[in-house]
Amino acid sequence: MTFEQLIPAPNSARWVAPTPGSLPLDDDTVLRAGPGTEGVARWLRATVGAATGLRFPEEPAGEARGGEGRGGVELRIDPDLAAEAYRVTVDDGTLRIEGGAAAGVFWGAQTFRQLLGPDAFRRAPLDPARAWSVPEVAIEDAPRFRWRGMMLDVSRHFMPKDGVLRYLDLLAAHKLNVFHFHLTDDQGWRVEIKRHPKLTEVGSWRARSKWGHRMSPLWEERPHGGYYTQDDIREIVAYADSLHIAVVPEIEIPGHSQAAISAYPHLGNTDVVDTGSLTVWDTWGVNPNVLAPTEEVLRFYEGVFEEVLDLFPSTYIHVGGDECPKDQWKASPTAQARVKELGVEGEDGLQSWFIRHFDQWLTARGRRLVGWDEILEGGLAEGATVSSWRGYRGGIAAARSGHDVIMCPEQHVYLDHRQHGGPDEPMPIGFVRTLEDVYRFEPVPAELTEEEAARVIGTQANVWTEVMEHQGRVDYQVFPRLAAFSEVAWGRLPAPAQRDFAGFERRMAAHYARLDALGVDYRPPGGPLPHQRRPGVLGRPIEGPPPNV
Repeated sequence: MTFEQLIPAPNSARWVAPTPGSLPLDDDTVLRAGPGTEGVARWLRATVGAATGLRFPEEPAGEARGGEGRGGVELRIDPDLAAEAYRVTVDDGTLRIEGGAAAGVFWGAQTFRQLLGPDAFRRAPLDPARAWSVPEVAIEDAPRFRWRGMMLDVSRHFMPKDGVLRYLDLLAAHKLNVFHFHLTDDQGWRVEIKRHPKLTEVGSWRARSKWGHRMSPLWEERPHGGYYTQDDIREIVAYADSLHIAVVPEIEIPGHSQAAISAYPHLGNTDVVDTGSLTVWDTWGVNPNVLAPTEEVLRFYEGVFEEVLDLFPSTYIHVGGDECPKDQWKASPTAQARVKELGVEGEDGLQSWFIRHFDQWLTARGRRLVGWDEILEGGLAEGATVSSWRGYRGGIAAARSGHDVIMCPEQHVYLDHRQHGGPDEPMPIGFVRTLEDVYRFEPVPAELTEEEAARVIGTQANVWTEVMEHQGRVDYQVFPRLAAFSEVAWGRLPAPAQRDFAGFERRMAAHYARLDALGVDYRPPGGPLPHQRRPGVLGRPIEGPPPNV
């Protein structure tokens, strides 16, 4: 394995000598962890050590030979580097992994793992007697964006805890550092809130599920659900932290809230809807049942967020804010009285009031609000960050008004969209977004000034799971496209039309072997395997190219 097969490709890589050599690794290869790198050393021994059988022992006290370049593997923090930047140097019988902080050292360790070859991604060695080596290279690398994320929706289809932990490993292997955890929606509430136990007792289970697109006549006639206990969440967050991944929770307000309303009917617009008859929604789409704009609802969700903040140390807290139909507010005397009382401009003003309230509430507690680009409607909360999903326009408007932006336009990086136009794609949804399409995605619009472009703090791929009933289906939709996305999020690539997709495809040949070793049920380049198809289950393909908005 060489640096020519790394994904994401590093900014700079070269052989250290005209005639490439390699550094052999064996049971006597010591691992020296400098101050601040102890966690990376634990990860190397537990993960790479398990796959290779290498012990990576510490150098016994009193036997150190002094100075760098004394053999073995060295981990070190170099304060002259940016926090996530790293160097990997293999020469003079030593492998040195240096980073500006522990995160940088960790990303360098991920590169070391790739240099060892695909079998370094297994859980146990295939051949205990195998000889391992790493090529003599010098790699210098640093990410383009500080937010390199993937959103996973576990509300439409629940992913058990072990699957979430597995996806954190997959994100780390691709140098992604944000896990956006979509925990609540109309179809299920997935996080335990102790002061409001019905949110999970009632709101985490639905009686049945639509099978395929919402226009499909088919149903899966069995209950679906599940939730994470608070200890599960603490475990997930701690594990993510060990991988230098921030977990950003999403609690949807004021729309996408039927699961919560089914558990606590007073949260809904009771003067126009019999909220007591609502159940957890069993189909997909935009739901008309939204939260009532009352002080009682605010207090309820403040209690929810108090427990959420205790579980998630992330600076950013996502509040959704998308797809909030205003019909019930228009018909509700309570909502209309609220419009007059607050002096806001109609129902859009009510939504803005909701978001502004929690922006101030989170800011007072040292956190920052993130919302989908609908939070621009009615006026944007002062400290809010915008997830721009309906194309680029929302992100451009937010950046120009001085707000931070995460670019995740559905036309480019919604991985629930189909990967091919052929008839065998399982439950095809949306536009065709191929591996090459994702590779040519550019997160920063050309029309932004340099100052405005600096407001684009990162990018994110989104995975909505309406038609992904289990982990294998998630794998199929996410991979291999997440590998292309990781390169876009990490590297400083040329303009989309100038990118070397043929070269990326050549590197993917090695990467498919890594995914195989990790047990990822990805879409093969030649199309879906028999078990990946869903014949007779309707999707909703959208013909023609996606609009560039």
